[in-house]
Amino acid sequence: MHDPTPDTSLGSFAAVLAGELPGTWTSAYHPDRGGLNVHHVLTDAVWDMNEVAEALAKHPVDHCAVLQRHDGTRLFVTDQPGHAEGYLIAALAPDDVPAEAFRGVREPDGIAVDADPFSAAENVTFDLLPRYYVAAHQVFKNAEHLTRASSAPERLVMTWSDGALVVDQPDRADITQVLTDHGFVLDTVRAVLVLSGDDTARQAASVRATGERLSALGIDTVLRHPPTRPALDTAPVAPPATSSVPSARRR
Repeated sequence: MHDPTPDTSLGSFAAVLAGELPGTWTSAYHPDRGGLNVHHVLTDAVWDMNEVAEALAKHPVDHCAVLQRHDGTRLFVTDQPGHAEGYLIAALAPDDVPAEAFRGVREPDGIAVDADPFSAAENVTFDLLPRYYVAAHQVFKNAEHLTRASSAPERLVMTWSDGALVVDQPDRADITQVLTDHGFVLDTVRAVLVLSGDDTARQAASVRATGERLSALGIDTVLRHPPTRPALDTAPVAPPATSSVPSARRR
């Protein structure tokens, strides 16, 4: 029969540990809820692919504790599996960060510690937390890059070519539709759309109308001239001849 009395030894350990770590930490004990494993929200966030992850995969979590610092850093504490004394401690992954930001980042795997919160605090301070800082820094950096990339407007480049405007065929059907609605013709051989320059006034009006519709889709329009090339019949300029020094006369 399930014992309704919660085991607070883990909670006491976590509370003392919180007071020994650098900075200001709080400790929250999460007891067993009637024998049901309802801690999956926490265990899913455990940032580990080693010992702690293996233990969580093989053994249900009856109770646990979460330590949190003022800057949002969180640590997960649970019993070691089986009859071993001591605890498993692992970092929890940062909240509100896109999954793509974790790609390629090595997990700051957790540690197993004795049931002594003072020695455990040293292990956390000098082993787990430094690895967490490195991994979290990389994740936040990746998230920043993702945010900048997503906020940067998409661009469509129109290149001048003999009076016509040429656009590489877009991947998006809605962009292609806007272009063709305003006079661009698809060249299937070159995979480009071309706006003829036979009527420059009509061409200019088409470009303005296209730009307005693309802007409504969050796309910037850029007009670009092709890179200049030297004329084919222009011969390269020969470098000046190097003057030779006459050799000394023989006597």
